[in-house]
Amino acid sequence: MNLTFNYIDYLVLTIYALVLLYVGFRFSRREKNQQDIFLGGRSLKWWQIGFSIFGANAGPTMLIGFASIGFSHGIVASNFELLAWIFLMLLAMIFLPYYLKTKISTIPQFLLIRFGKRSYNFLIVYSLISILVVWLGSALYAGGLLISGIFGCQLFTAIVIIGVIATSFTAIGGLKAVVRTGVFQSIIIIVSSIILTFLGFQKIGHLDTLISQTPASYWKLFLPASNPEYSWVGIVLGYPVVAIYYWCADQTIVQKVLAAKDLKEGQYGALFIGALKIIMPIIFILPGIMCFVLFKDTAPDNAYITMIKQLMPHGLLGLSIAALIASLVDTVSSSLNSFCTVFTLDVVPQFKVLDNNQQRRMGKWVTVIVALVGIGIAMLFSYSGKGFFDLTQGLVSILAPPLAVVFLWGVVWRGINGKAAEAVLYGGGLICLILGVCHVLNYPYRGFWPHFLMLSFYIFVALSVIIVLVSFLTKSNTNSQLPTLFDGSNAKEAGQSRSVWLTWVGLAFVMIMIYIYFN
Repeated sequence: MNLTFNYIDYLVLTIYALVLLYVGFRFSRREKNQQDIFLGGRSLKWWQIGFSIFGANAGPTMLIGFASIGFSHGIVASNFELLAWIFLMLLAMIFLPYYLKTKISTIPQFLLIRFGKRSYNFLIVYSLISILVVWLGSALYAGGLLISGIFGCQLFTAIVIIGVIATSFTAIGGLKAVVRTGVFQSIIIIVSSIILTFLGFQKIGHLDTLISQTPASYWKLFLPASNPEYSWVGIVLGYPVVAIYYWCADQTIVQKVLAAKDLKEGQYGALFIGALKIIMPIIFILPGIMCFVLFKDTAPDNAYITMIKQLMPHGLLGLSIAALIASLVDTVSSSLNSFCTVFTLDVVPQFKVLDNNQQRRMGKWVTVIVALVGIGIAMLFSYSGKGFFDLTQGLVSILAPPLAVVFLWGVVWRGINGKAAEAVLYGGGLICLILGVCHVLNYPYRGFWPHFLMLSFYIFVALSVIIVLVSFLTKSNTNSQLPTLFDGSNAKEAGQSRSVWLTWVGLAFVMIMIYIYFN
C-alpha cells in the first residue's frame, strides 16, 4: 500500500492542512453561546446541512469499503446509497417537523417528550455508546490503518495524529467549525473521486470494455437470494432497519438538520444529500470495479489505494490522499461534537445546572476527553480481524433495531406507551450490545452469526412484536401530545411545502428509473 510522494504531493497536503485549520479556527471567536457550539445557533442553510452530512457519511470506511465491494461484488453496494433517499425523506417530512416543533437539541430529548424520563435516560447512554463505538472508534481505526499504511508509521501514531487534528478545531469552534470544514472537505472528496473515476475510464478506454471484462452480476443492484453476503432479501429486509436508525435517529446525522435555520432549510438539506446519493456509486463504487479490470491481483480492501497509486499523477496523488484524510477528519470531528452535545446538554444537567459559559467550557473538555477514549476503542478494533465496511455496517446493524423499533412505532401508532418503549430499549438494547461485542470479536467462532443485515431484521421483528404486545397489556402514565403519522391533523401540523414534496417526487422518479435499468 506504500505510496511514493514527491514535493508537489507534500505541498498539496500542506496546503490542505493549512486551509482545514484556517477554516476550522476562523469562526471560533465568533461563538457567543451554547447553541453556537452545539447547534450553530440554529442558523444552517440547506447546502451547509447537505455537505456536512455528506462529509460525516463519506468516511474512510465508505471510500475504502465501497471500492472493496465494487472490486469483489460490483454495484450491489450502491443499494446502501440509492435506497437512502426513502429514509432521508422520512427524516425530512415526518420526523423533522416534530423535532423542530419541540426545539430539541438532542435525539434523547425527543424520547423524553414521547415516552418519558426512563426512555430518555436509556437513549442518552445508548447514543453515547453508539457515537463512541460506531462513529468515533471505527473511524479512527479505519483511518489509522489507512494513514499508517500510506506513510509507513505505527498504527497508534496515525490514530493519535488524526485525533489531535479533529479535536483541535472541534473543541474550540463547535458545530459551526465542523460544518464549515465539512463543506470544504466534501468538495475535496467529490472532486478527487470524480478525477479518479475519469482517469479509470481513460485507462480502460471504453464503457463496453469495462462491462465485457466483468461478470454480469457486477451490474445488478439486486443479487440472488442465494448470495451469502449481499442477497436482495438481506438488503430489502435488513437495510431499512439500519436506515431508520442511521438517518432518522442517530445524533451525529440528525444534529445537522436540528441546526437548520427553519423547517424548509432542513428539508432541502435532506433533499440535497438525497440527490448527492445518485453520484456516490459512480465516484465511490465504480473505481473498485475498474480496479478489478485493470489490476485483478489486488486485494479487495486495497482497491481504492491501488487505483490512486497507479493512476493519479503527482499533485493529484496528494489531492487524493488529502481527500482520504478529509473524509476521516470530518467523520471524527462530527462524532466528537455529537458526543459533546449529548453529554453536556443531557447528562450534566441531571446533576448540576450550568450557565451558558459553563456549558461551553464543559463541552470543550468533554471533546478532548472523549477523543482519548476513542483512541483506545480504535486500538481494540485492531483485534477484530474484520474489513472496513463489514466492521462499521455490522456494528450499526446490530445496534440499530431497538431505536428503529421505538422511533418508527412511536410516530406510527399513538398506542405505543412508555412501558413498551422501555421494555424494547432496555431489554433489546442489552441484547444488541452483547450481540455486537460477540459479532466484532467473532465469538464463539467466525461464521457463527448470520449476515449482519439479516441479524438486524430478525431482531427488529422480535422487538416489534414485543413493543406491540406490551402496549396492549400495559398502561402508561406518559401522554405525548405529539401527533402520529396517521393522525388526521398530522399533515396540517407539519405544514409541508408543496415544492418540497414535488422535489421528493422527482428524486423518487430518478431512483426508480435507476433500479429498473440495473435490474
